Amino acid sequence: MNKFFRTVGFGLVALLMPTAVSAFPLNAKKAPESQEDLALIQEALQSALPQAKAATVCVDLGEGTGSGVIVSKDGLVMTAAHVSTAVGKKVTIIMPDGTKLDAITLGLVASSDAALIQITEEGDYPFVELNRLSAPELGDWIFSVGHSGGFDEDRGAVVRLARLVRIANSTFQTDGTLIGGDSGGPLFDMEGRLIGIHSRVGPQLPVNMHVPVEVFLDNWDAMKASEFIGEGPFAQKPIKGTGFLGLLSEGNEKGLEVVRIGQETPAEIAGLEVGDLIRSLNGVEVKTRDELKAVLAEMATGQELEIEITRDGKDQKISLELGKR
Repeated sequence: MNKFFRTVGFGLVALLMPTAVSAFPLNAKKAPESQEDLALIQEALQSALPQAKAATVCVDLGEGTGSGVIVSKDGLVMTAAHVSTAVGKKVTIIMPDGTKLDAITLGLVASSDAALIQITEEGDYPFVELNRLSAPELGDWIFSVGHSGGFDEDRGAVVRLARLVRIANSTFQTDGTLIGGDSGGPLFDMEGRLIGIHSRVGPQLPVNMHVPVEVFLDNWDAMKASEFIGEGPFAQKPIKGTGFLGLLSEGNEKGLEVVRIGQETPAEIAGLEVGDLIRSLNGVEVKTRDELKAVLAEMATGQELEIEITRDGKDQKISLELGKR
């Protein structure tokens, strides 16, 4: 981990704040040695927690949830690639008070489980500072935050105290406990600076892996530009032509008319009806079945599709997620 000392050229508010580097006094000890040591841990945690919890969010994908953390005033969220799963996917961010916000997934690094999400509703959001001036070391005290088991407003995000037990080029390992729903949540040092994002649980619950902040910094511009970076186990590149809509259409004097809709298909679930006239797909005008097929041939399973239709003389838009063939 030798690249934490850097000049950051992108305009992320959280990264441009001046940072005071201070080592937590107990990091050098194998274990707390007195009641005073325990009190020091408690005081540090109590001081750092309010902002950490305020910025820790739940990421609702519809079919499941994960966690994330806001790192800029305008609502940029860091999370795990296996949480966001794709580029350009509409998701919902749930704030600690239960407020639900529209968001879209940006770029990701498939090989190391890093991803960004942008809240698309304007606002001034609570955010945390990234640790970019000092490299975490083995034995450092840290704490994790996440929406374990899913969002629970009454309980709030779950906090766990732990220590760094292994550091590799693209992975931190801690001896805390993480479960489903924690993925994508933040890992902090005892000064409350973000040092990593929860990635995966090992063979035992207290064996957990995290993506260091450095991985995000190294790929920041590409992720902000919504690029799918690399290949790996945490996300799969979309394969063109695999997107399934689930309807049959015919061109006639009225236009491109829906004549049949399959049961439990994306088309039926989204509310399309027999007799609807399809005008465009993702802004591309379609007048024939071949034109409709040409648009779908460029799309993959899980991608968002916006369909403009005319129903009973009224124009409307229907959005859906393409299924798998």
